[in-house]
Amino acid sequence: MKETTGTVGALLLAAGFSRRFGDVKLRARLHNGSTVFSQTLARLAAATPNILVVTRDDLPDVTLTVEQLGSTTVRAVVCPDSHLGMGHTLAFGMNRIPNWDACLVCLGDMPFISTATYRQLLDALRSDAITLPRIEGQIGNPAGFGRDFYPALRKVLGDTGGREVVQANRERIQYITVPDSAVLQDIDTPEDLARLQ
Repeated sequence: MKETTGTVGALLLAAGFSRRFGDVKLRARLHNGSTVFSQTLARLAAATPNILVVTRDDLPDVTLTVEQLGSTTVRAVVCPDSHLGMGHTLAFGMNRIPNWDACLVCLGDMPFISTATYRQLLDALRSDAITLPRIEGQIGNPAGFGRDFYPALRKVLGDTGGREVVQANRERIQYITVPDSAVLQDIDTPEDLARLQ
């Protein structure tokens, strides 16, 4: 078993169109005053200094939130083809990440995942494995990919994201049991947000 000993980081996808939410859900306010995106980023940034955020050009507040961190290793890039689906956004980001041995692919609309969970998953990443969180038999997000899978991820299209890469490499998956049900909680509607808070 080949363990990752080099640098790992996180790719944070924040370019979705929130069609079911009815508004830009990344800007939606939580009860604590944070936005969905700012809390997601803050919790992730407390777990790793290495983050690349992929966003759209009409979400300048996402880029501003990144800049306000004041980190030289957390940066944002704009995907011009984000309207073509999450796969395009993922491929765009994977083509721009630094030379990490493994990458945790995170979603900007999962603000309730704890920093401890992000740390647990980042610590488990391997260059030769796909890492998925599991709680009570259910598989959640974020998903981690070793560098072995970067070439395939750089070619994904449409809305499937990294699912096709996972499905094609089931024998390379390592499941990490986490105590955090938030890995199952993405926000699709205002009702989801109200319920999860």
